[in-house]
Amino acid sequence: MSQLFIGTFLFIAMHTLVWWSTNAQFVEGWKTSDALILSIFLAVPITLLAFYASRYTYDALDERVWSVRFIGFGVSYFVFPFLTWLFLGESMFTAKTLLCTFLSFLIIYIQIKM
Repeated sequence: MSQLFIGTFLFIAMHTLVWWSTNAQFVEGWKTSDALILSIFLAVPITLLAFYASRYTYDALDERVWSVRFIGFGVSYFVFPFLTWLFLGESMFTAKTLLCTFLSFLIIYIQIKM
């Protein structure tokens, strides 16, 4: 189970960096050119995090690639709404977002328990 914890933590870190690499351009005070430089700079760390998150999660979940995919997707729905609310002021408390977040919890639960 520790491999699953490490893999999940790496997915959280990866999705956090992905959020910044794609959305910094929309954050007040960021120039588009600075956001692009940040995206280029983060490309290698994001790739390494994705690689190792996949590796740890794959090993933890009986070597099933689909489980890795769904865990990575589910984790993204924890990171994206929170960062979007925190830095862009877009509420995550809409019916659509809350339902998708609940479904992400459900997807992760199914992947771990079945």
